[in-house]
Amino acid sequence: MSRVTGTLVLAGTPIGDIADAPPRLATELQSADIVAAEDTRRLRGLTRALGIHTTGRVVSYFEGNESARTPELVEALVGGARVLLVTDAGMPSVSDPGYRLVAAAVEQDIKVTAVPGPSAVLTALALSGLPVDRFCFEGFLPRKAGERLGRLREVADERRTLVYFEAPHRLDDTLAAMAEVFGVDRRAAVCRELTKTYEEVKRGPLGELADWAKEGVRGEITVVVEGAPETGPAELDAEELVRRVRVREEAGERRKEAIAAVAAEAGLPKREVFDAVVAAKNADASSSGKSKGLI
Repeated sequence: MSRVTGTLVLAGTPIGDIADAPPRLATELQSADIVAAEDTRRLRGLTRALGIHTTGRVVSYFEGNESARTPELVEALVGGARVLLVTDAGMPSVSDPGYRLVAAAVEQDIKVTAVPGPSAVLTALALSGLPVDRFCFEGFLPRKAGERLGRLREVADERRTLVYFEAPHRLDDTLAAMAEVFGVDRRAAVCRELTKTYEEVKRGPLGELADWAKEGVRGEITVVVEGAPETGPAELDAEELVRRVRVREEAGERRKEAIAAVAAEAGLPKREVFDAVVAAKNADASSSGKSKGLI
């Protein structure tokens, strides 16, 4: 005889406009045995806006207590409880608490379902005007400049559209770093305050967007960046081959492996890429020597 367990429900909440709340959200909030909320104050605001009251126990579930509270919620689920998980906005687990609880529930063979709802990732992607057939979500970039550049270099040649979250006070630095790594002409879109009163989608080349952001931008930000262009072997000149090798080296690869990888990507003999790297190195050395001679 199989055991009877509860159900974990991941519920999407509005990212701005309360009218976007899925109808099932109110039903689940009212009937859940336990409501685990990223911010219980936000939850109270949500239920007031929906004109409902929760009848189950309300507990906080956020980054600071996620590890400690997960076993307690899993125990309740094993005991047959229906646990509803909500975050401040959007779908749980997407750059928000939830992954640990889902993983723990799956390990215990507990049913996990969802109330689909608004998503800043998909909304921004759809509004960006950039290709949507293939994309990858990169979440938040590291705060430190060096680590941020390193993370961006890892996806410098990624052909899929890239989606990022970013804090408004770091947006100018992030766009400047993207322009440095991806190129000032790479197309992008900055989506601000999605579905809210002051919603704005600013589209343009990364270089222009970086200059625009210097004036300061407010609100919740999602950045969508065009993927790297699909270039064939004949389109890659020596300068581009060298750039790609350097990007890989800066990301931690040894030069030999970096040259081999770039050659494979470009469909060229390794010797051709190697010669381009050597020529660039000699040119840099020559330029440096001339500069010293002028001093």
